[in-house]
Amino acid sequence: MGYVLAVLYGGVAALGLAILLLTSWSIYYDFTRTKIPPGLCHPFKLRLLHVGIVMIFTLGKTLEVLRLCKQVVFIRFLITLKKSKIHPGVSTKDFVFDEIPVRVYYPKTSWAGRRKGFVFYHGGAGMIGSIRYYQDITSKIAKESEAVVVVVGYRLSPEHAFPTQWEDCLAATVHFMKHAEEHGVDPSQIAIGGDSAGGNFATVVSQVLLGRPDLPKLRAQVLIYPGLQALDFNLPSYQQNAAVPILFQDSVVYYGLKYFLKDSSLVDDILKGSHVPDAFRQKCEKWLSLDNIPEKFKRRKYERRPLGPFKPEVHKQVPFLLQTTFSSLFVEDAILRQFPETFIVSCEYDVFRDDSLLYKKRLEENGVKVTWFHAEQGFHGIINLCQLSLIQFPAGVEILEKVADFVRGL
Repeated sequence: MGYVLAVLYGGVAALGLAILLLTSWSIYYDFTRTKIPPGLCHPFKLRLLHVGIVMIFTLGKTLEVLRLCKQVVFIRFLITLKKSKIHPGVSTKDFVFDEIPVRVYYPKTSWAGRRKGFVFYHGGAGMIGSIRYYQDITSKIAKESEAVVVVVGYRLSPEHAFPTQWEDCLAATVHFMKHAEEHGVDPSQIAIGGDSAGGNFATVVSQVLLGRPDLPKLRAQVLIYPGLQALDFNLPSYQQNAAVPILFQDSVVYYGLKYFLKDSSLVDDILKGSHVPDAFRQKCEKWLSLDNIPEKFKRRKYERRPLGPFKPEVHKQVPFLLQTTFSSLFVEDAILRQFPETFIVSCEYDVFRDDSLLYKKRLEENGVKVTWFHAEQGFHGIINLCQLSLIQFPAGVEILEKVADFVRGL
């Protein structure tokens, strides 16, 4: 009996020590890696959030090194533990649209005639996230916009390689557009959109649907802090927010390579822009010019950094980074002019901020109506915290309200 108790006590002590070391490492990592700008409110809450994320990613990586579980699988498992609630003002039903699982949210309020539709693609770098994880966000949008919201459960990388993710979003969207009336939706009043990677997918789906005369035109696209280009990772927002949680400058490239199933040893070269051919640099120079970014966004410290020398061997491994099926900022003017009305959300403390600003300018120059909301206290991933009372940020709630207002007002 004494031996058993000793073993138990030893196990508890070892577990306690492991937790202490993990926590200590995460706190150390946060305080040595992050740089929270003085203008960002609630810095302690953001640090607390980031420490928790570091603990999860570190534990996942440890399990992967020990060959017990892939890091991404561990993170997905933890995400399933989140208690996401469905807004009581909507009803839901799960379907399969062209072999893609979706969840449809129907507002319970009365409505004269057919409703608007909104197809939502969730974020998560194309590797994490799910219909269930986003149900508190998407059900809130459905209730407040009074639109029928369809959330697409696209297949994830690395099990399913790019471009599976946006192709699944396209397939589900096309099915919905063809069968909109069965869900009480006006086919001419369908918008698409998403956050982060989901916003990226939306811009690609918008491009492809332009070539589908058999379908009604999209009413709008809604882009919540999307990543829209993979040419220049040293724009002002990438420098200013390089170490702001929860998405660092180098993490954009690192996890992008993970998404594409490419070697992470390419990170440094891609951060320098060595994957970009000289001819392509010249073509896109006018679109990426710092003159296209309003002066107010260049007040925080940054420096002009020219791209590094072109390395053909690097470009050969990642040519898709510069194609418009990933870098939608580089769509030709003739195509861009046909795009639907667009709502763009940017966040001041997000590395992707300038992607949104540059895309906004390109759309406007091509005659596309743009509604823009800039969250002065926003950072990447903020809408996912709206239902977490201890680390909720007002800017995240405001973003969802603005999205719902836009969709309702179409």
